[in-house]
Amino acid sequence: MDKTIYPSLPVMMVDDELFALKVSERILRTRGYNNLIVCNDSREVLKYFSRREIGVLMLDLSMPHITGQELLIKVTDQYPEVPVIIITGTNEVETAVNCMRTGAFDYMVKPVEESRMISGIQRAVELRELRQDYSTLKEHMLSKKLHNPDAFSDIITIDTQMLSIFKYIESIAKSNKPVLITGETGVGKELIAHSVHLSSKRNGNFITVNVAGLDDTIFSDTLFGHLKGAFTGALETRSGLIEKASGGTLFLDEIGDLSMSSQIKLLRLLQEHEYLPLGSDMAKLTDARIVMATNRELNSLKDTGDFRKDLYYRLITHHISVPPLRERKEDIPVLVDYFLEIASKSLNKKKPTPPKELYTLLHTFHFPGNIRELEAIVFDAVSVHDSRKLSLDIFKSHISQEMHVDQTETEYESHIENDMVLFSEKLPTIKQTVNLLIKEAVERANGNQSIAARLLGISRTALNKRLRGIDKDDD
Repeated sequence: MDKTIYPSLPVMMVDDELFALKVSERILRTRGYNNLIVCNDSREVLKYFSRREIGVLMLDLSMPHITGQELLIKVTDQYPEVPVIIITGTNEVETAVNCMRTGAFDYMVKPVEESRMISGIQRAVELRELRQDYSTLKEHMLSKKLHNPDAFSDIITIDTQMLSIFKYIESIAKSNKPVLITGETGVGKELIAHSVHLSSKRNGNFITVNVAGLDDTIFSDTLFGHLKGAFTGALETRSGLIEKASGGTLFLDEIGDLSMSSQIKLLRLLQEHEYLPLGSDMAKLTDARIVMATNRELNSLKDTGDFRKDLYYRLITHHISVPPLRERKEDIPVLVDYFLEIASKSLNKKKPTPPKELYTLLHTFHFPGNIRELEAIVFDAVSVHDSRKLSLDIFKSHISQEMHVDQTETEYESHIENDMVLFSEKLPTIKQTVNLLIKEAVERANGNQSIAARLLGISRTALNKRLRGIDKDDD
């Protein structure tokens, strides 16, 4: 039996039939749910909501005065964070579909089996608790420890490493020195750069440009602008992005791909705070803060001569290294919930309920594409889902494909062959090694044999045979 989660917020039951309320109340109290509100007058429901916070609402449809459908619309509109479970004697598909489209979390037909009622309420409680915990934790993390938490409101995280980064950003907010942001593809470097800008409270704009693939002429024209007649086609003077970022922040992404000549111009900009528009011999000054990002190892590029040493040492005055998603997996549930919300609104669909197995599955994945990859998978899954509960098929398919990608093609896997297994002085036997590997996979999969089998690259049937063999050895 699954571990029951008892809500810190009350479960409210609304039904004009007193007998039905007493039966539901008895069932819940015998299962340990003692934080209950019982109401047989639909006119009182919104008064309760105005006086205290409600965890889950169990709502009958057919009631005098105010119908369940009317209450459902009002509650989901005014209190969207509260899951609403419809419990009714109306067994009509159209009614059920309309309720789910309106925003109901679940739909149950009387008489409801005890196990069905408890499981439905528990899932609703879990969702409510997750949202409440995330909101409370993020508010505590940010408002208690940061001077300007609003600067980081676009970054979805409850990770302590990220909080440390936020605190560091605030400590360098007033500095005029450049900021270098490093991290793998998809970790959210531009969001971090924007947080640097917001924390600095500069009056100017936040201007972004991806410099990957720009030759020196286009780089100079894009950043510094040109005078009329500077080159063929320059029919009038045009300001560069550095001028548009005056008083604000200029964010240069993918600076590890800059050519040597462009690196020289960037170094001058950082050292002297001045630049030359194309066709001009009069330098212009800028007060823009320069923030840069790359997913490449600049230290290695410096050693090979592909990146100027003087520029490298100028950049690392303020350095922010953003951790990959596999090092902040506690963020996965809140990110999934956020992306489900965004995807559902974007696709004009009812937000689906993620199955419990989803988080176990995602925790076993290394996410080479990080948060951007997770967002893409969630959007794909929501786009094809056609029931209340989200299917695992898209997630399993994506993970299976990634597991077969050549290890040398990902940033994460480039060194894994050397670091995957550490041997002691005394080597284990083949049998001991296999048994330990199987036990580790099952533990990482939180007991889910399907997921454990995927981690091991074998079928579930083969895993079952292996597990039976281990059990016999233990006996």
